Amino acid sequence: MANVAVVFHSGYGHTLRMAQSVADGAGAELVAIDADGNLNEEGWATLNDADAIIMGSPTYMGSVSWQFKKFADASSKAWFSQAWKDKIFGGFTASANVNGDKHSTLHYFMTLAMQHGGIWVGTGLHYNNTKAAKRDDVNYLASSAGPIAQTPGDASGAEMNAGDLETARLFGQRVAEVASRFKA
Repeated sequence: MANVAVVFHSGYGHTLRMAQSVADGAGAELVAIDADGNLNEEGWATLNDADAIIMGSPTYMGSVSWQFKKFADASSKAWFSQAWKDKIFGGFTASANVNGDKHSTLHYFMTLAMQHGGIWVGTGLHYNNTKAAKRDDVNYLASSAGPIAQTPGDASGAEMNAGDLETARLFGQRVAEVASRFKA
């Protein structure tokens, strides 16, 4: 079994719910970036020891939160020593809008993973884009690069869409499976 870590920042609880769903699917350890954009030494050690790192951030103004960006900049220490080279990577995001430029956040994660010499894993899920599709369906928002979630700006994390959370769980499961294959 692969050792998977989910590193994330959550501003209002929505990204935390997604992180929990991803971690449930992957059997992963959660590594939270704090409100000041910091990660403790134990968190860094968890990421260094992981076979796979899954990144999560809300999409704010078309990209990751400043707290996640601070973490990414601090990861240059791991970059310099190539500590994360050949690890499996993936990412997820949430925003209040249906589009909300969430793909920019996923591309940010992909670029960071590539800079670390990592291997990116997408959702591997079909879209639910027929007339019969319902908002609670898996991957209804149709992202291949990583799970995306949409929750109205005035809704709490507890009110997140079940299909978005199931998409996140299935993604976590896929990343863990891919990481296990690479570990073998």
